[in-house]
Amino acid sequence: MITHFNPGTVMARQKRKTLEERIADRQAQRPALKEGSHFEHGPAKFVFIFLIVLVAMIHIVGLTVLMALDSV
Repeated sequence: MITHFNPGTVMARQKRKTLEERIADRQAQRPALKEGSHFEHGPAKFVFIFLIVLVAMIHIVGLTVLMALDSV
């Protein structure tokens, strides 16, 4: 079996940055976030708003039921 050794390929692999370095470079190139106008995680924003609306609806329904029972 004949194996081919190409020093250029080895050098190219050594020059490649690690995953952490590439992520850090990509994040450094991103523009700065605007204060107060950015929610970092879309699904978390959806869950947060859903829970706030759900709690408000439960309170309104509970208040309505209690008012209806009080008048009976």
